[in-house]
Parts: sequence; C-alpha cells; structure tokens
Amino acid sequence: MPRDEYQDHLKSLREDVLYMSEIVVDRLQMGLNSLERKDEELAREVIDGDHEINELYLDLEQDCIDLIALQQPVAGDLRFIAASFKIITDLERIADLATNLGEYTLDARQDTFPDVDVQEIGAATIEMIEESMIAYGDEDTEMCYRIAERDDDIDEMCETASELVARDLIEREGITSEEQIQETMQDVYRLLLTIRDLERVGDHAVNIAARTLYMVESDDDLLY
Repeated sequence: MPRDEYQDHLKSLREDVLYMSEIVVDRLQMGLNSLERKDEELAREVIDGDHEINELYLDLEQDCIDLIALQQPVAGDLRFIAASFKIITDLERIADLATNLGEYTLDARQDTFPDVDVQEIGAATIEMIEESMIAYGDEDTEMCYRIAERDDDIDEMCETASELVARDLIEREGITSEEQIQETMQDVYRLLLTIRDLERVGDHAVNIAARTLYMVESDDDLLY
C-alpha cells in the first residue's frame, strides 16, 4: 500500500472512531431521557439499536487488525492504532451501559427517590466522554489529565446519590405490606444499578483519556 494511501487509512480510522463516539453519546442521552420521561418507546429504541453499535465496533476492530497485519506499523502509528482499538472497546461498553438505562426504564414505574438527580450525574458523564474524544481527536494531552481529575467529581456524585437512597430508605415509614416492600426494594435496586452504571461510564471516559495520553506521548501515567 502506498504511503499516502496508508496515511489516508489512519485518518479514516480516527474519523470513524470519533463518529462511533457521537453515536454512543447520542444513545446514552437517549437512555437518560427515557429514564427521565418513563418513555418505554424511547427505551426500546435504545435497546434495539445496540446491534448497530456492535456492528460498528466489529468493523472498526477489523480495520485495526488489518492496519497492523498488513502494514506492520511502528512507533507512533502503532500506538495510535492500538489506542484506537482500546477506545472503541470502551465506547462499545458505554453503549452497553446506555442499553441498561433503557432496560431500567421498562422496569421503572415511579420516582421513589426524587432527591437523587440521575440526570445531573448523566450529564456530567456525557461531558467527560465528549471531552475525552476531543482529546483523542486533537491529541490534547493536557485535557487527558483534566478528564482524569474530573472522575473524582463523578465518584463523589455517585457516592452522595447512593447515600441519599440509603438514608431515605432508613427514614421511610409506612412500608408494611410485603407488596410495598418488594416494590420499594426493586426501585432501590434499579436506582443503585443506574448510579453504578453512570459511574462506570465515567471510568470508561478516563480510560479513553489514558489511552490518548499513551498514544501521543507514550506516557502510561493514567493507565494504572
């Protein structure tokens, strides 16, 4: 393959990874919207659309494999391809978490814990993903460190939300029947899973930033 064509393939890979991130962020926002509105139709759209993300992931995985196998890249190009492969893996997992939000929507019937602001946490994680992909696209290493620092804020928000659920449950009165107990426990379980999944989205955003830093500077500071 001529050098110019090879560079075009590398450029296309970067553009395709960025395109995948846009779709994944859109699905995550749809999942959050479905939760907020209790919109079962939107939730099913998120769930049913997961196969599109999976197919895109497999296509990009094959592109990475082909570039390594056929071109035997070295140094910076190899790090770029390897980082891109790891990043699409994180994006695919974020899409799976968005699907979870759709499934939680189908189980949700009411806001049992209105003081827990899932949407605020979700918006913060979306910002992290978008910034991590900007860092990848622009090879911005300073932004990589800022994203890693923001993960502490996400963790704190999730911890606070979990504590609110526990405190509300402890202080609640009037739950006496077995049916009420079961319904409340299902709501607790669903909400805690939602919080956990959003925290994981933040972790994947940090992974993307860490791989970008390694890609650009061969610096593994954020990988461990």
